[in-house]
Amino acid sequence: MAIMKVKLIKLTKEYEKQLGEMIDEWKLDQEVNHTDTSPYVIFKNDYHNFDYYLDNLETKEPTNGFVPDSVFFLLDEERNRLLGAVNIRHYLNEHLLNYGGHIGDGVRPSERRKGYATEMIRLALIECKKLGIDRALICCNSDNIGSKKSILNNGGVLENIVMEDGKPLERYWIDIK
Repeated sequence: MAIMKVKLIKLTKEYEKQLGEMIDEWKLDQEVNHTDTSPYVIFKNDYHNFDYYLDNLETKEPTNGFVPDSVFFLLDEERNRLLGAVNIRHYLNEHLLNYGGHIGDGVRPSERRKGYATEMIRLALIECKKLGIDRALICCNSDNIGSKKSILNNGGVLENIVMEDGKPLERYWIDIK
């Protein structure tokens, strides 16, 4: 695999155009192929109102079942292209412990199967450590082979499989060194 020149960034006005391109590609793929849009947080608001989008991207205070979180985007530094996003929940409530985990991530459709999810999770684990998280929970649908591989590549250990909305969901823990 080629050396990746990628890093996690916080979204700023500088990346408004790149965000729009990524979200539009993702939504089209979701409509055509019925794929998941994960992490949910980058799709919850309309990016066309960018200031509102930016102000409401992260949860600052616990509210309505949501915990404080941080959202990072994976940037390909050479192409100045957003490749995906990761949502890090600062702690787990009951729902996240059972079905969500600390980390939710996704790679835009045109950049999948290139190792970016594995690298994004590796970088997200560094951010988790900064938040004082020593053991991170990551969940994925049993049929999502790519997610499963990226979790296992980062040391994920399967705890169990639970049912969510009639589908098997795998729960993995990663010890952060």
